[in-house]
Amino acid sequence: MPQEEPNAGVKIYNLVVLIVDILVMMFRWTYYTLEAMYMVVVPPKPESVAKDIVVVTGAGHGIGRSLAQQYAQLGATVVCLDINDKMNSETVASIKKERGNAFGYVCDVTNREKIIETAKMIKEQVGIVTILVNNAGIMPTHTLLKQTEGEIRKTFEINVLAHFWMLQTYLPDMIQKNRGFIVALSSIAGLVGLNNLVPYCGSKHAVRGIMEAAHEEIRQDARNPNIKFTSVYPYMVDTGLCKKPHMRFPNLMRLVKPDEAAAAIIDAQRRGLIDVSIPKYLLYLNTFVRLFPLKAANLLRDFLDSGVESDL
Repeated sequence: MPQEEPNAGVKIYNLVVLIVDILVMMFRWTYYTLEAMYMVVVPPKPESVAKDIVVVTGAGHGIGRSLAQQYAQLGATVVCLDINDKMNSETVASIKKERGNAFGYVCDVTNREKIIETAKMIKEQVGIVTILVNNAGIMPTHTLLKQTEGEIRKTFEINVLAHFWMLQTYLPDMIQKNRGFIVALSSIAGLVGLNNLVPYCGSKHAVRGIMEAAHEEIRQDARNPNIKFTSVYPYMVDTGLCKKPHMRFPNLMRLVKPDEAAAAIIDAQRRGLIDVSIPKYLLYLNTFVRLFPLKAANLLRDFLDSGVESDL
């Protein structure tokens, strides 16, 4: 049987509810926009990490080593993960030399079983991890047609799939403890497409999507867990991965030092920022430029002329 049309009273009530919902949404939209603008000028105060246990992947060198060292300097207990035992041990030793608290574990982040096994040892020997920094990554730099199948698969296994395995492993205890911070290293290449970096760009765009979706799942979780997500978009960092960088204005867009990048990442995590680029202005510049047609945006890209040459 056909459904009966709601009477006039019900229609008016539904219309009033809709109008109220729209007005409330507009008010909150305005409030959150003004709040965000204020926080750009006056960011939240950084939280202490002195009682936190921090896992850093790729801790054997570069940004990962600097992250581990700087977290330890702030009083955190640092757990260093890397596939390279020697380099990872050097990071741990450098922290202990400064009387920091650090542990090292050899872990291949592409191996889900190894990640789970290592996490169990960390929980037993160190404690519940409250800050996870997914930093490990690789960056083959040559044209798409010269990227081998092995390179492409490895890029996604390390730069993308590892994030799933780490999140699935460490999030449950964070939710139960009702305290957790997830930090993921994307890249400026996760915001724009770049020559000689097609697989890398794809992997770093994926990281952004993973973090945004995971954040949304936690936001809608009925338990309302206190879990915060920070996605980081560094410009080219001087770690050795970027073998042949080029830039028209080196003083304006110089390579970022690992210590600088680590300090900015930790600051963003401690302040609970959701997205941060290094330098900070690049995130805002990218958002602004994307308001314009692609051809117009390409004019700025060509003017800046910044990127990487093929390493072949």
